[in-house]
Amino acid sequence: MEGNRYQVAGDGKNDGNLPPVTCHLSPLTRRRLSLFRANRRGYWSLWIFLLLFFLSLFAELIANDKPILLRYQGAFYFPVVATYSEKTFGGDFDTEAVYRDAFVRQRIESEGGWMLWPPIRYSYSTINYDLGRPAPSPPTRENWLGTDDQGRDVLARLIYGFRLSVCFGLLLTSFSAVFGIMAGAVQGFFGGWIDLAFQRFIEIWSGLPELFLLIILASLITPNFWWLLAILLLFTWMSLAGVVRAEFLRARNFDYVKAARALGVSELRIMVRHVLPNALVSAMTVIPFMMSGAVAALTTLDFLGFGLPPGSASLGELLLQGKNNLQAPWLGFAGFMVISLLLVLIIFISEAVRDAFDPRKELMR
Repeated sequence: MEGNRYQVAGDGKNDGNLPPVTCHLSPLTRRRLSLFRANRRGYWSLWIFLLLFFLSLFAELIANDKPILLRYQGAFYFPVVATYSEKTFGGDFDTEAVYRDAFVRQRIESEGGWMLWPPIRYSYSTINYDLGRPAPSPPTRENWLGTDDQGRDVLARLIYGFRLSVCFGLLLTSFSAVFGIMAGAVQGFFGGWIDLAFQRFIEIWSGLPELFLLIILASLITPNFWWLLAILLLFTWMSLAGVVRAEFLRARNFDYVKAARALGVSELRIMVRHVLPNALVSAMTVIPFMMSGAVAALTTLDFLGFGLPPGSASLGELLLQGKNNLQAPWLGFAGFMVISLLLVLIIFISEAVRDAFDPRKELMR
């Protein structure tokens, strides 16, 4: 690597036919990367967020009521990724083995077997029946952050809930960005009656009471991850359409667009190749903030009881339990800290992205 040119070399030999593969970063891209790194708060927030999200992707290996690896009668089993019946380990039933049960553990150990457990021996839905006190129970060596009002491990629910919230936010933001950019591009580029009709539709659609619609739909169907994603997508795309529309309205009469039309370039090619890259600069400053709004929307719906089905690994449902169980402050405190950390990291990253794409921002050396 030399400067900002990257060269990919194989075994060091060149047959003389193919030039080395190089990738040049434009001065504008280098400037944006430098501005992003210059915002230390946003730069380190990105790394912390990526680390936490990466770890949460392997939640089944961190918090689970099934062993990661099991040895029985000389054979290896992987309960985390496969289902085994109790009869597999000398039991009496065809149902899935409950590895926390004393009988199953005894059968495995009696044959010289062993089990490799995750650090937390509870999944998000596992109920601890050996609390010895009413639920919710305070933090102990067995349940590091205590249990909720149903005896489920709080730390396990936080890990799974973090992953669920981030995945929901990423998907909703991605789909909203695609639809918002498409709608704004069509409005701004063609203008006229198309723009006018779109604007009247957006004004009417944005005036609909989103929460009331969710309440009505929740009474008709059982909300789940994909239903909530589809319903929220109906409204969130509009926050980006206006920004892209303004950029296309501004650029549609530029000289290079008129020249492309005069040369016979198709309208679609002009939109995608010449106008859209400029519009994405403004869009990129809005998209990260849309993700924080998506995470907050899911948390709010779960807190109000119109979100994910009961029993899901939900951060909003944990906050609701904290409100309903004031005698168990660890519930509300744990949920508040995780949600606050997640939103703060996203906001710091969003600010760094905004600075990187701001043409008025000067790089401090």
